[in-house]
Amino acid sequence: MPNMEWMTWIDWAHFLKMLIIPGCILVASLTAGITLNRAIKKRVASHLTNDEMSWQYIFTNALQGVPISLCLVVGLYWMVNTIDIIEPLVKIFSYILFTVIIFSITRVIARTVNGVLDMQIEHSQEKMPKTTLLNAIVNGIIYAMGILVVLQYYGISIAPILTALGVGGMAVALSLQETLANIFSGLHLILSKQLRLGDYIRLSTGEEGRVTDITWRFTTIVPSGDSNMVVIPNQKIASSNITNYSMPRRDIAIKIPVGVAYDSDLDKVERVTLEVARTVIEQVDEGVQIPPAVRFHTFGESSIDFNVIMHSSRFDHQFLLKHEFIKALTRRYREEGIDIPYPIRTVISSSSVDETR
Repeated sequence: MPNMEWMTWIDWAHFLKMLIIPGCILVASLTAGITLNRAIKKRVASHLTNDEMSWQYIFTNALQGVPISLCLVVGLYWMVNTIDIIEPLVKIFSYILFTVIIFSITRVIARTVNGVLDMQIEHSQEKMPKTTLLNAIVNGIIYAMGILVVLQYYGISIAPILTALGVGGMAVALSLQETLANIFSGLHLILSKQLRLGDYIRLSTGEEGRVTDITWRFTTIVPSGDSNMVVIPNQKIASSNITNYSMPRRDIAIKIPVGVAYDSDLDKVERVTLEVARTVIEQVDEGVQIPPAVRFHTFGESSIDFNVIMHSSRFDHQFLLKHEFIKALTRRYREEGIDIPYPIRTVISSSSVDETR
């Protein structure tokens, strides 16, 4: 009996000894992965603090999370090779290791390409809009290439797959005509450079609003002063006449007609009106760089008419600008004694004419 207990203790000791090295390998690999990932996060945080957007920042940001998965899989593969285990399991772990490595590299490449794309768009915002459609297409192409590499490593020939996709693509294209039309219409809107995120547009069909995103299927716009979102298929936008109020310049000119009495001092009217316009612009729309102007143009029936020309940095700012300007101008005219006359018409009836006779 004591011999049996001694043998059992030896078996457990041998088993624990076998697990010490693999366990150390696993802990060491996880520690290395976490340490590297923390170093990468600190590097990214330092770039954000310095407000830098460079190739180094993009690549470093793309590496976040990758060291942990890579080190873990490498540690597992190394651990399996230190244990006496059947050959098929070793081969399975080698497949898993290769798959994780390829998809980690693929993820880094996809993040880097998207980061470079975003950086170029930010540096040339006037030329191409930054949309989720471009990122989706780039990710789809890169990840598809990664999948093909993995399949090729598994011994699966990709030539028949590509052939089948080519033949089946025609059937898919026929069944998804509307979806494909929206995708290519979205690409056309982006590459034509006539539509950007943040632009205020109006379609010939009546919809209008600020463009918030262009996806693979539809474009979303938000009307001015409305919290609701309007979703429009890309094909409909591409086939419509579009008025883009943000091109070639984002700021727009606003013309507000005003009339004053004939006995008004026009120099005083111009000075007071410009003072009010400047004050309202400073309060409502600080982004305006062009000063307001007053232009007299007509001797009206009961007033001298002129236009107040103001600029708004964005199309949908004009409504609040007009609102505040009209209130402020009316209040200031009353304080200054400047009269805005009512139209006066004298109606002579036939009965009053007969009485005078």
